Amino acid sequence: MAKDLYEVLGVSRDATEADIKKAFRRKARELHPDVNKAPDAEDQFKELNEAYDVLSDANKRAQYDRFGTIPGAAGGGYGGNGYVDFDDLFGGGFGVGDIFSSFFGGAAGGGARQQRTEGRDMGVGLRLTLEEVATGAKKEIVYDRLAPCPDCDGTGLGENGKEVSCPECGGKGRVVTVQHTFLGDMQTATTCSKCNGTGKTIDNPCPECEGQGRVPDRQRVTVEVPVGIRDAQQLRLTGFGEAGLRGARSGDLIVTCRIQPHEFFERDGDDLHCRANVSIVQATLGAEIEVDGIFEGEKVKVRIPEGLQNDQIVRVKGFGMPRFRSDARGDMYVHVTVVVPKKVTKKQRELLEQLAHELGEDVSEARTPLQKLRDKFN
Repeated sequence: MAKDLYEVLGVSRDATEADIKKAFRRKARELHPDVNKAPDAEDQFKELNEAYDVLSDANKRAQYDRFGTIPGAAGGGYGGNGYVDFDDLFGGGFGVGDIFSSFFGGAAGGGARQQRTEGRDMGVGLRLTLEEVATGAKKEIVYDRLAPCPDCDGTGLGENGKEVSCPECGGKGRVVTVQHTFLGDMQTATTCSKCNGTGKTIDNPCPECEGQGRVPDRQRVTVEVPVGIRDAQQLRLTGFGEAGLRGARSGDLIVTCRIQPHEFFERDGDDLHCRANVSIVQATLGAEIEVDGIFEGEKVKVRIPEGLQNDQIVRVKGFGMPRFRSDARGDMYVHVTVVVPKKVTKKQRELLEQLAHELGEDVSEARTPLQKLRDKFN
C-alpha cells in the first residue's frame, strides 16, 4: 500500500486504539458502496479496511511504524489471523463490507422491512494441529462483528435521548394504506419505514451508532480448545456473535474446529495409525522398535512378533489420542513394512545362502565380477 495508512484513516500517528476505531467507523460510513455512489467508492472502502486491518492490530501497527510496510497485509483478510477460516462467517462469508451493509440496513429509516432486534449467530472455522488437539490449546480469534456501542453502552441513546413510540405508525410497526379502486377500497399493510417495524424511534440518538446501540467493530476472543476434540466439532461462545439492537440479546459465536492432516499420524476416532519399517531379520526373529508418540518427546515401544509379514499391523494399547473429556487414550496401530536390502556384502550373501539351503529354497547363484560388469554395460 503506497498511501500512508494513518492518512487513509485520517488519524495522527499517536492515535489511540479508540481513536482508530472511531475514525474507521466514521469514514466507512462515508465510503461504503451502499451509501457512496462514487465510481471508486468500493476501492476506497477496500483501501480503508486494509489500513484498519493493520493499525487495529498492535503487532502489525508496530511493524508498520518501524518498517513502513507490512508484508502480506493487503491480502491478510479482514481482521483474521492465520487460524481462522472466514468462509463460515454468518454461514456465508461475511466480511467488513457485509457487516456495514447490515449496519446500514438496520439503521432508523434504512428501509421498509421488518427489523431484526436480536443479534445473529456467527460462525468461524478454527484450524488446529493434531498435537494441539492432543494437549488442548488456547487460540485467539480476531473477527469483525456488530458489537455493543461503547459510547452509549448499547442503548442507542444520545445525550438526553429517550425511546418513544413511532409517530408514523403509532407504535404498531406497520402502516395501513387504503387504495380506492372500481372494485372498492383495498387495504395494504406494510412495515413502517420510519421505525423498520419496531414501533419505536429515538429522540436524540447516539451519534456513534445512529441509535442502533451497536457498531461494526473488531473483536478478539480467546478460545479454549478441549483435549481430544474431533474434526468438525463445534464450540459455542455465548454472546460473542452479532450484538442485538439497542440492548437486545446478542448472538453466539460458533467455532468449528478443523484438524489439519498430520505428516506421520492418521487419526481414526481416538486411535492413531502410523507406519514403521523393519528389516527382514527383525521381521523373522522378532524385535522391539521405537516410534514417536503424539506428545512431544514421547517414545512408544512396539513389539514386533516373530514371523511378521509385510504390511502387518501391530496394536499398541493406550498410545492413541486422548479421549474427549476423559483421562483415557485410544490405541496406536503401527503398519509395518518389511524392508529388503538392495545390496548385501559378500559375508551377508553367504549367510543368506546358508539360510536358503536350510529352508530348502532355490536362490540365484553368486555373480562373478565379469557378469556384474556385463550387467552395467547392458
